[in-house]
Amino acid sequence: MAEQLTLTDLMQILREVAGADEGVDLNADVLDTSFQDLGYDSLALLEAGSRIEREYAVRLDDSTMTDATTPRALLDVINASLTPA
Repeated sequence: MAEQLTLTDLMQILREVAGADEGVDLNADVLDTSFQDLGYDSLALLEAGSRIEREYAVRLDDSTMTDATTPRALLDVINASLTPA
């Protein structure tokens, strides 16, 4: 199990489960850009959440995936779950 999910990891998962909008550079500084502006809707986030759960052995509520509006917010929640108590 990975110690932490990185922005690069998250963007790769999103690309693989939902593709990428041609007008958006996911390699740019997108940490505080809304998922909506990045071209990802709630369905894409739920798909990504399922994959993250499997690959990182973490449990995420659907609301976690839809309430986090930016990659930074989502990474904070996921990485807090991955950190040993």
